[in-house]
Amino acid sequence: MLITNKHYRQNLKNKKRIVIKVGSSSLVHPETGETDLLKLEQLVRVLCDLRNQGKDVVLVSSGAIGVGRKALGLNERPKELAQKQACASVGQGMLMMIYQKLFNEYSHVASQILMTKHTIVREKSLHNARNTFNELLKMGVIPIVNENDTVSTDEIEIGDNDTLSAVVAAITSADLLILLSDIDGLYTDDPSQNKDALFIECVTDIDDSLYEIAKGAGSDYGTGGMKTKIDAARIANDAGCDMIIANGKDFHVIDDIMKGQEKGTLFLAHKSEKFNILDYIEPEKIINGGEEEIHDYRC
Repeated sequence: MLITNKHYRQNLKNKKRIVIKVGSSSLVHPETGETDLLKLEQLVRVLCDLRNQGKDVVLVSSGAIGVGRKALGLNERPKELAQKQACASVGQGMLMMIYQKLFNEYSHVASQILMTKHTIVREKSLHNARNTFNELLKMGVIPIVNENDTVSTDEIEIGDNDTLSAVVAAITSADLLILLSDIDGLYTDDPSQNKDALFIECVTDIDDSLYEIAKGAGSDYGTGGMKTKIDAARIANDAGCDMIIANGKDFHVIDDIMKGQEKGTLFLAHKSEKFNILDYIEPEKIINGGEEEIHDYRC
């Protein structure tokens, strides 16, 4: 069911733990693919101000492969796994160095957390990850999360940062997830192809009709599309977390959202008492010492 209700927007002012995902296309100059330092500085300033308000903040940031590929002189996004991992190995350090410098300018500390599907499907590693997040947030640190592309393979990769951010929201018991990309939100059709497409401001139920209108909206620097964002909304909402899809062209949109302004598409949470992250991740069989280790747990 699709609705519009300003009351829900006003409730966003009271959110205490926020996960923000920034797509690769929001972090680079479209003409060159080089890192947009002014936008990164703007993003960090907004996140630090949220932290100054006493809110817990987690950033899920794409861009490691993109930064690495430019540093290595590659004009196109690599397709081979080994080349992707090489670019990630270079780019992760470079991107984190930039973030650390910017957060330091505003007297805040950032940390890096790299995850794979191993982190989720193994009970002990999930427990450790949750404890690490909670301790960092208790200390006032702003964790920066990405998939560990340097070592990920098809069997253990989460696949896209939309899903990763929803998993992080579930693990950290966040009450708001904001997905920033190069789109304004969810429409009834592709607005670039259909001028009569209507913008959807609020979603209370995720059903097949949403997937029917979802269009792939990836870019040269991103891996996600609208389908992955709806998948992320299912995870976040079932875990008890509201989610918003908004345009990351101007990171001040985060402030607007937190003030209750009607920016982006809001997906309303509906906590499921039987929520199990494995129902959404579809884990492969993880081999540990020759034995399969898959756990069923509640998150």
